[in-house]
Amino acid sequence: MKKLFGTDGIRGEAGKFPLDEKTIRIIGSSLAKHLGAKIGKPPRFVIGRDTRISGEWIERTFCAGSNSKGASYESAGIIPTPGIAYLTKAEKFDAGIVISASHNPFQDNGIKVFLPTGQKLDENTERAIEEDIFEGNDASAESSTIDLEKAEEFQKRYLDSFLERFNGLDLKNFKIVVDCANGAASDLAPNLFKRFGADVIAINNKPDGENINRDCGSLHLERLQERVLAESASFGVAFDGDADRSLFVDENGGLVDGDATLWVMAQHFKRNGDLKNDAVVATVMSNIGLEIALNSKNISLIRTSVGDKYVLEELLKTGASVGGEQSGHIIFPEHSLVGDGMQTALFLLETMAENNKTLSELREGFVPYPQILVNVRVSEKRPFEDVVEIAKTAREINIELGETGRLLLRYSGTENLARVMIEGQDQTEIESQANRLAKVIGQSLA
Repeated sequence: MKKLFGTDGIRGEAGKFPLDEKTIRIIGSSLAKHLGAKIGKPPRFVIGRDTRISGEWIERTFCAGSNSKGASYESAGIIPTPGIAYLTKAEKFDAGIVISASHNPFQDNGIKVFLPTGQKLDENTERAIEEDIFEGNDASAESSTIDLEKAEEFQKRYLDSFLERFNGLDLKNFKIVVDCANGAASDLAPNLFKRFGADVIAINNKPDGENINRDCGSLHLERLQERVLAESASFGVAFDGDADRSLFVDENGGLVDGDATLWVMAQHFKRNGDLKNDAVVATVMSNIGLEIALNSKNISLIRTSVGDKYVLEELLKTGASVGGEQSGHIIFPEHSLVGDGMQTALFLLETMAENNKTLSELREGFVPYPQILVNVRVSEKRPFEDVVEIAKTAREINIELGETGRLLLRYSGTENLARVMIEGQDQTEIESQANRLAKVIGQSLA
């Protein structure tokens, strides 16, 4: 049976399997059935979406399927993914449903489920839903209409939670450029920063159903960098389509990615005595420069597999205070078990205000090392250590890199590709090493 749930729910092109109408109805009915069996009553869902043109019909179809098994639902309308995670817990829903494909283009969409704990759906329930999908039993369901009566109240409740959490934060001396990616944060994010007193310039906040993530947001920071400089702004933030992650631009137009954000927050928490176990969690893709910088402050870096799901697992296991991904997905587990781009922005702004420093000053001491990534087409995915020539070449390169470089060799989870990633002090040298290893892989696994 093919696995449909990834680390971030089910995702694909809207209208095609597994996001065709029949399958979406089955997902809704199956979730209601299995969750209802666990809790011993028909479940209550809160549901929200981003601005994709397909979001509304997917929401209606999912709700029709879940309603066929007795589930009830309330819609929060267009709202960031972390908003649904927050409301699920705060309003005591049995699950929260997000219709979004995050940073993907508008043609795609997805369904992800949060439990009241703030964690995503457990794997056993995911497998049970997949079984129902592949059995193909269509849920008999009448068309649902989406009642938005409480949407504005839910959105306000989510924003109010930041006013409570960052009570006393005064941003009246900050000019902020906010790139909303024409996504779920388009209305809420500018409003949030204004409520803290900031002078806000919002861009890419006019969604039309098809322009989400298009040449804007966290995947395209060039215009944000230009606008920050043009406006002499003190801070720029770019969200992705569902606003669960954010990247930043300092007052000089410099990019501040997830690694740099972790560096700033780790130092801030340590100064305040809030960095538990003197550790930060990041993935294998985080730059070695972050590890070296943290080590210089006697802070350890714990690495996980790629995916916020694995970052969260390690945060809960180790009790660390902060973790995240280079892509800008940052988790503060004492406040929320999901990444929240607006929360991350407020943490950075709070750090700037408390220390009376600019963002460029706060990120000093972190120097990203040159990095290269080479993809190699393969016909099979044998363990690299089982292929003599690959293992031999990888060992040689690791010796050459020593303690000032890093080799990461892995397969793509969705394509027949081997990925060679090398970081080191010299760009020319790591490019030569990566191409050397890529050639060996191509010859061995073609």
